[in-house]
Amino acid sequence: MQKKVKVKPNSKQQKIAEQEDGSLTVNLKSPPVDGKANEELIKLLAEKFNVPKSSIRIKSGLSSRQKLIEIDDV
Repeated sequence: MQKKVKVKPNSKQQKIAEQEDGSLTVNLKSPPVDGKANEELIKLLAEKFNVPKSSIRIKSGLSSRQKLIEIDDV
């Protein structure tokens, strides 16, 4: 399964909101430094979709706010 994700780093609270088009907007507490925001994103998505962190990959947008995430169904 693939999802488009818009990331908002440096937010006051963590939050995942699903948009009408099926994409996700994710607010992260971590700053976009040294991959910390990407690590937090993978952790949050693993909890939301109830899959291990190893099942989630960032296909594109590694250093962008717009990302394409691939989630392996377990």
